[in-house]
Amino acid sequence: MKKKWLSPSNIFSAMMVVFIAAMVVSPQVKGWTIQSLMKIGLFQPKIDKQPDEAAAEPLPNVYFKNGDGKAVDLASLKGKVIFINFWATWCPPCIAEMPSINDLYTKFKDKENVVFLMVDVDGNYQKSDSFMKKHHYALKVVSPASEIPPVFMQGAVPTTVILDQEGKMVYRQEGAADYSSDEMTEMIAQLAK
Repeated sequence: MKKKWLSPSNIFSAMMVVFIAAMVVSPQVKGWTIQSLMKIGLFQPKIDKQPDEAAAEPLPNVYFKNGDGKAVDLASLKGKVIFINFWATWCPPCIAEMPSINDLYTKFKDKENVVFLMVDVDGNYQKSDSFMKKHHYALKVVSPASEIPPVFMQGAVPTTVILDQEGKMVYRQEGAADYSSDEMTEMIAQLAK
């Protein structure tokens, strides 16, 4: 008996091999896959999760710099809700969550007491800024200008931190999440009152 090479089973297997190879080679394909999983309800931020007690203390000051080289002093932003995302252009989960962060940003961009800091951990501001422009994101990139305290980031990207108006950490998430959810929008709106 002759075996059919173009059977549905063989075609499906070949497509899976190509897809898996693309995921290994391309961060964009992996990012698209994670984004698709976000749309069906996976990778949701755990809003009820609170940082540990050490994070309830006022945090140490941290400095960032914008594209013009101007310093952004975290202490100077006290009185505002601060959404900080540590990310990299080579990171598929970072790429996957970026549209949802941009959506969240557009909801609060006109609120003076809500600030978004997209912290480039690549060490290549131009590459990160170009990434934002290429994808038509309204998010502004900053680079670390001082050491990042471990209470913020322990090496995992993406890591997202939200500080309340008193400068206390009220949220911390390692890994990708869909930040365009109603729950996240409500949380930031409540913090910004």
